[in-house]
Amino acid sequence: MPDPAHAPPSVIPDPQRIGPADLRAVLAAGWRDYRRAPLYGIAFSAVYVLGGLILFAIFTAAAAEWWFIPIAVGFPILAPFAATGLYEVSRRLERGEELSMGAVFGVVLAQKDRQVPSMAMVIMLAFMFWVFVAHTIFALFFGLQPIGGSTWQMLLSPPGLMTLGLGSVIGGAMAAVFFALTAVSLPLLLDREVDFISAMIASFGCVTSNLPTMAIWAALIAVALFAGMLPAFLGLFVVLPVLGHASWHLYRRLLP
Repeated sequence: MPDPAHAPPSVIPDPQRIGPADLRAVLAAGWRDYRRAPLYGIAFSAVYVLGGLILFAIFTAAAAEWWFIPIAVGFPILAPFAATGLYEVSRRLERGEELSMGAVFGVVLAQKDRQVPSMAMVIMLAFMFWVFVAHTIFALFFGLQPIGGSTWQMLLSPPGLMTLGLGSVIGGAMAAVFFALTAVSLPLLLDREVDFISAMIASFGCVTSNLPTMAIWAALIAVALFAGMLPAFLGLFVVLPVLGHASWHLYRRLLP
């Protein structure tokens, strides 16, 4: 990785065309990297998993499980940032460089002086904005009604179904835009000396140049992360590392 103190700005190449076969290849590469360095995947996923469990415990203790739903739905927004360390592991495995906790965490901590914090702020703001929008939609349909009964009873009630419907449409549109801006921006920031705005523009170009394939990739990520969250978030100890490593290899194919 370039030394941020001396490296000149990197030239971002034009995005390459990829197809479904490339997605199978990067998932296989992600699984291979996870098997070669499982402790790193577990360590970086632990922060994500523990954060989800703590939030769920807080909302459950407050008998407000309903409010956890938009957070759980929006949780995948944070996945690219949580996978930053996994990108570095894959980068080192790819180049045959030293793989040690000190070296990997040193690179991750060094990102505070580069563009990753700015990108992390964008991700956090997007997540907070989604939670605000979801709460607003909830208030529009439930108004001042007292919240009672189980979460499933609320979801299946007429206001609950309308909330889910409108929330899915708005959330889907927001997720599509956000995915296009972040699909490869974080691995690009880690690998090259570029600013976060250029990284988001490059990511958007990669997605729009390969729209059908990247739509499949987005759907795979959403389904896999949702499935990983179901068993008390524990499935993320496998899903998140494999997707994180695979995202690195996808970036390498899109911007070689």
